[in-house]
Amino acid sequence: MKDNNTHLGKIARNGRVLVLAMDQGLEHGPRDFNSKNIDPEYVLDIAAKGGFTGLAIQKGIARHYKECYSGKVRLVLKLNGRTNMVPKDDCYSSQIASVKEAVALGVDALGYTIYVGSPREAEMFHDFGKIVAEAADYGLPTVVWAYPRGKHVPEEKSVEMVSYSARVALELGADIVKVNYTGNVDGFKKVVAAAGRCKVISAGGSKQSDADFLAKVKEVMAAGGAGLAVGRNVWQNDNPIKITEEIKKIVLK
Repeated sequence: MKDNNTHLGKIARNGRVLVLAMDQGLEHGPRDFNSKNIDPEYVLDIAAKGGFTGLAIQKGIARHYKECYSGKVRLVLKLNGRTNMVPKDDCYSSQIASVKEAVALGVDALGYTIYVGSPREAEMFHDFGKIVAEAADYGLPTVVWAYPRGKHVPEEKSVEMVSYSARVALELGADIVKVNYTGNVDGFKKVVAAAGRCKVISAGGSKQSDADFLAKVKEVMAAGGAGLAVGRNVWQNDNPIKITEEIKKIVLK
Protein backbone atom coordinates (compact mmCIF):
# COMPACT_ATOMS: atom_id res chain seq x y z
CA MET A 1 0.00 0.00 0.00
CA LYS A 2 1.22 3.49 -0.82
CA ASP A 3 2.52 5.44 2.17
CA ASN A 4 1.91 9.13 2.80
CA ASN A 5 5.21 9.91 4.49
CA THR A 6 5.97 12.55 1.86
CA HIS A 7 2.92 14.51 3.08
CA LEU A 8 4.13 14.68 6.66
CA GLY A 9 6.66 17.40 5.94
CA LYS A 10 9.41 18.08 8.45
CA ILE A 11 7.55 16.96 11.59
CA ALA A 12 8.13 13.25 10.92
CA ARG A 13 11.30 11.20 11.04
CA ASN A 14 11.17 8.11 8.83
CA GLY A 15 7.39 8.24 9.04
CA ARG A 16 7.40 8.47 12.83
CA VAL A 17 6.09 11.43 14.83
CA LEU A 18 6.95 12.50 18.37
CA VAL A 19 5.45 15.87 19.30
CA LEU A 20 5.90 17.62 22.63
CA ALA A 21 2.56 19.29 23.36
CA MET A 22 2.10 22.36 25.50
CA ASP A 23 -1.38 23.57 24.55
CA GLN A 24 -2.63 22.62 28.02
CA GLY A 25 -2.33 26.18 29.31
CA LEU A 26 -5.35 27.19 27.25
CA GLU A 27 -7.14 23.86 27.12
CA HIS A 28 -6.81 22.83 30.77
CA GLY A 29 -5.62 25.91 32.64
CA PRO A 30 -2.94 26.25 35.35
CA ARG A 31 -4.04 23.06 37.12
CA ASP A 32 -1.69 21.02 34.90
CA PHE A 33 1.39 22.99 35.96
CA ASN A 34 3.54 23.32 39.05
CA SER A 35 5.79 26.21 40.05
CA LYS A 36 8.50 24.98 37.68
CA ASN A 37 6.75 23.91 34.48
CA ILE A 38 4.24 26.75 34.46
CA ASP A 39 7.12 28.76 33.00
CA PRO A 40 6.96 28.17 29.22
CA GLU A 41 10.74 28.50 28.99
CA TYR A 42 11.14 25.37 31.11
CA VAL A 43 9.02 23.27 28.75
CA LEU A 44 10.45 24.83 25.61
CA ASP A 45 13.94 24.00 26.82
CA ILE A 46 12.88 20.34 27.03
CA ALA A 47 11.52 20.59 23.48
CA ALA A 48 14.76 22.12 22.23
CA LYS A 49 16.99 19.52 23.90
CA GLY A 50 14.79 16.44 23.62
CA GLY A 51 15.03 15.63 19.93
CA PHE A 52 11.28 15.73 19.33
CA THR A 53 10.03 15.86 15.76
CA GLY A 54 7.65 18.68 16.65
CA LEU A 55 6.37 21.10 19.29
CA ALA A 56 2.64 21.87 19.54
CA ILE A 57 1.78 25.27 21.03
CA GLN A 58 -0.70 28.12 20.67
CA LYS A 59 0.17 31.36 18.90
CA GLY A 60 0.79 33.41 22.04
CA ILE A 61 3.53 31.08 23.23
CA ALA A 62 4.91 30.86 19.69
CA ARG A 63 5.11 34.63 19.40
CA HIS A 64 6.40 35.53 22.86
CA TYR A 65 8.94 32.70 23.17
CA LYS A 66 10.14 32.27 19.60
CA GLU A 67 13.83 32.43 20.49
CA CYS A 68 13.39 29.44 22.82
CA TYR A 69 12.41 26.98 20.09
CA SER A 70 13.08 28.46 16.64
CA GLY A 71 15.73 26.48 14.79
CA LYS A 72 15.75 23.86 17.58
CA VAL A 73 12.46 21.98 17.11
CA ARG A 74 9.75 22.00 14.41
CA LEU A 75 6.68 24.09 15.13
CA VAL A 76 3.14 22.68 15.05
CA LEU A 77 0.88 25.69 15.62
CA LYS A 78 -2.59 25.07 17.04
CA LEU A 79 -5.03 27.20 15.09
CA ASN A 80 -8.01 26.81 17.41
CA GLY A 81 -8.65 26.39 21.10
CA ARG A 82 -11.05 26.61 24.03
CA THR A 83 -11.03 26.48 27.80
CA ASN A 84 -12.37 23.58 29.84
CA MET A 85 -14.96 25.87 31.42
CA VAL A 86 -17.35 25.25 28.51
CA PRO A 87 -19.78 22.35 29.11
CA LYS A 88 -18.86 19.19 27.24
CA ASP A 89 -22.34 18.99 25.74
CA ASP A 90 -21.66 22.12 23.67
CA CYS A 91 -18.03 21.69 22.69
CA TYR A 92 -16.72 24.09 20.12
CA SER A 93 -13.11 25.09 19.54
CA SER A 94 -12.99 28.40 17.71
CA GLN A 95 -10.23 29.38 15.31
CA ILE A 96 -7.87 31.83 16.99
CA ALA A 97 -4.98 31.93 14.52
CA SER A 98 -4.88 32.08 10.74
CA VAL A 99 -2.72 30.13 8.36
CA LYS A 100 -1.11 33.43 7.38
CA GLU A 101 -0.15 34.08 11.01
CA ALA A 102 1.22 30.55 11.30
CA VAL A 103 3.37 30.96 8.20
CA ALA A 104 4.72 34.26 9.54
CA LEU A 105 5.77 32.43 12.71
CA GLY A 106 7.72 29.86 10.68
CA VAL A 107 5.34 26.97 11.20
CA ASP A 108 6.14 23.43 10.00
CA ALA A 109 2.63 21.98 10.47
CA LEU A 110 -0.86 23.19 11.35
CA GLY A 111 -2.84 21.75 14.25
CA TYR A 112 -6.60 21.87 14.69
CA THR A 113 -9.01 20.30 17.19
CA ILE A 114 -12.34 18.82 16.11
CA TYR A 115 -14.89 17.52 18.59
CA VAL A 116 -16.56 14.78 16.59
CA GLY A 117 -20.20 14.41 17.60
CA SER A 118 -20.48 17.89 19.04
CA PRO A 119 -23.63 19.80 18.10
CA ARG A 120 -21.24 22.32 16.55
CA GLU A 121 -19.04 19.92 14.60
CA ALA A 122 -20.28 21.41 11.29
CA GLU A 123 -18.64 24.73 12.15
CA MET A 124 -15.35 23.02 12.90
CA PHE A 125 -15.60 20.98 9.70
CA HIS A 126 -16.15 24.17 7.72
CA ASP A 127 -13.22 25.98 9.33
CA PHE A 128 -10.88 23.03 8.92
CA GLY A 129 -11.86 22.65 5.26
CA LYS A 130 -10.58 26.15 4.58
CA ILE A 131 -7.39 25.42 6.53
CA VAL A 132 -6.66 22.29 4.47
CA ALA A 133 -7.00 24.30 1.27
CA GLU A 134 -4.65 27.03 2.52
CA ALA A 135 -2.19 24.49 3.93
CA ALA A 136 -1.87 22.94 0.48
CA ASP A 137 -0.85 26.33 -0.94
CA TYR A 138 2.08 26.43 1.47
CA GLY A 139 2.91 22.72 1.38
CA LEU A 140 2.15 22.32 5.08
CA PRO A 141 0.85 19.12 6.69
CA THR A 142 -2.19 19.24 8.95
CA VAL A 143 -2.68 17.51 12.29
CA VAL A 144 -6.20 17.03 13.65
CA TRP A 145 -6.82 16.53 17.36
CA ALA A 146 -9.93 14.35 16.92
CA TYR A 147 -11.94 13.82 20.08
CA PRO A 148 -15.48 12.40 20.20
CA ARG A 149 -17.38 14.67 22.55
CA GLY A 150 -20.90 15.90 23.15
CA LYS A 151 -24.26 14.75 24.46
CA HIS A 152 -24.66 12.20 21.67
CA VAL A 153 -21.30 10.49 22.38
CA PRO A 154 -21.85 7.61 24.84
CA GLU A 155 -18.19 6.75 25.50
CA GLU A 156 -15.40 9.07 24.36
CA LYS A 157 -12.62 6.49 24.46
CA SER A 158 -14.46 3.48 23.06
CA VAL A 159 -12.97 1.80 20.00
CA GLU A 160 -16.08 2.65 17.99
CA MET A 161 -16.01 6.35 18.82
CA VAL A 162 -12.24 6.80 18.46
CA SER A 163 -12.23 4.87 15.17
CA TYR A 164 -15.03 7.08 13.86
CA SER A 165 -13.08 10.19 14.84
CA ALA A 166 -9.94 8.90 13.13
CA ARG A 167 -11.95 8.22 9.99
CA VAL A 168 -13.41 11.72 10.09
CA ALA A 169 -9.88 13.16 10.07
CA LEU A 170 -9.02 11.09 7.00
CA GLU A 171 -12.21 12.12 5.21
CA LEU A 172 -11.56 15.80 5.95
CA GLY A 173 -8.05 15.66 4.50
CA ALA A 174 -5.80 15.59 7.57
CA ASP A 175 -2.30 14.15 7.23
CA ILE A 176 -2.04 13.13 10.89
CA VAL A 177 -4.74 12.48 13.46
CA LYS A 178 -4.19 12.60 17.21
CA VAL A 179 -6.63 10.48 19.20
CA ASN A 180 -6.95 9.07 22.69
CA TYR A 181 -5.58 5.58 23.23
CA THR A 182 -8.33 2.96 23.41
CA GLY A 183 -6.67 0.78 26.03
CA ASN A 184 -5.31 -2.23 24.13
CA VAL A 185 -3.46 -3.16 20.95
CA ASP A 186 -6.34 -4.90 19.18
CA GLY A 187 -8.67 -1.96 19.69
CA PHE A 188 -6.10 0.56 18.53
CA LYS A 189 -5.40 -1.50 15.41
CA LYS A 190 -9.01 -0.82 14.42
CA VAL A 191 -8.44 2.89 14.90
CA VAL A 192 -5.35 2.80 12.69
CA ALA A 193 -7.23 0.83 10.03
CA ALA A 194 -10.10 3.33 10.07
CA ALA A 195 -7.67 6.20 9.50
CA GLY A 196 -6.27 4.68 6.31
CA ARG A 197 -3.40 6.79 4.96
CA CYS A 198 -3.89 9.42 7.63
CA LYS A 199 -1.18 8.70 10.20
CA VAL A 200 -2.43 8.00 13.73
CA ILE A 201 -0.67 9.32 16.82
CA SER A 202 -1.84 8.82 20.38
CA ALA A 203 -2.38 11.49 22.97
CA GLY A 204 -0.09 11.11 25.95
CA GLY A 205 -2.87 11.69 28.44
CA SER A 206 -2.66 12.34 32.17
CA LYS A 207 0.55 11.70 34.08
CA GLN A 208 1.27 8.00 34.68
CA SER A 209 4.15 6.13 36.23
CA ASP A 210 7.09 5.78 33.85
CA ALA A 211 6.57 2.02 33.55
CA ASP A 212 2.87 2.32 32.76
CA PHE A 213 3.39 5.11 30.25
CA LEU A 214 6.19 3.34 28.39
CA ALA A 215 4.05 0.20 28.22
CA LYS A 216 1.33 2.31 26.60
CA VAL A 217 3.83 3.74 24.08
CA LYS A 218 4.87 0.22 23.12
CA GLU A 219 1.25 -0.79 22.61
CA VAL A 220 0.55 2.25 20.42
CA MET A 221 3.46 1.39 18.15
CA ALA A 222 2.63 -2.34 18.13
CA ALA A 223 -0.85 -1.42 16.88
CA GLY A 224 0.60 0.44 13.90
CA GLY A 225 0.53 3.94 15.34
CA ALA A 226 2.95 6.50 13.94
CA GLY A 227 3.88 7.97 17.30
CA LEU A 228 2.62 10.26 20.05
CA ALA A 229 1.89 13.80 21.02
CA VAL A 230 2.95 13.83 24.65
CA GLY A 231 2.95 16.62 27.20
CA ARG A 232 2.33 15.95 30.86
CA ASN A 233 4.14 12.61 30.91
CA VAL A 234 7.29 14.49 29.88
CA TRP A 235 7.24 17.96 31.40
CA GLN A 236 5.55 16.81 34.62
CA ASN A 237 8.22 14.13 34.98
CA ASP A 238 11.00 14.66 37.53
CA ASN A 239 13.54 13.78 34.82
CA PRO A 240 11.98 14.91 31.53
CA ILE A 241 15.01 14.30 29.32
CA LYS A 242 15.49 10.78 30.65
CA ILE A 243 11.85 9.78 29.98
CA THR A 244 12.09 11.44 26.56
CA GLU A 245 15.06 9.24 25.66
CA GLU A 246 13.10 6.15 26.71
CA ILE A 247 10.13 7.20 24.58
CA LYS A 248 12.39 7.88 21.59
CA LYS A 249 13.88 4.39 21.81
CA ILE A 250 10.39 3.02 21.16
CA VAL A 251 8.93 5.57 18.73
CA LEU A 252 11.91 6.74 16.70
CA LYS A 253 14.01 3.59 16.62
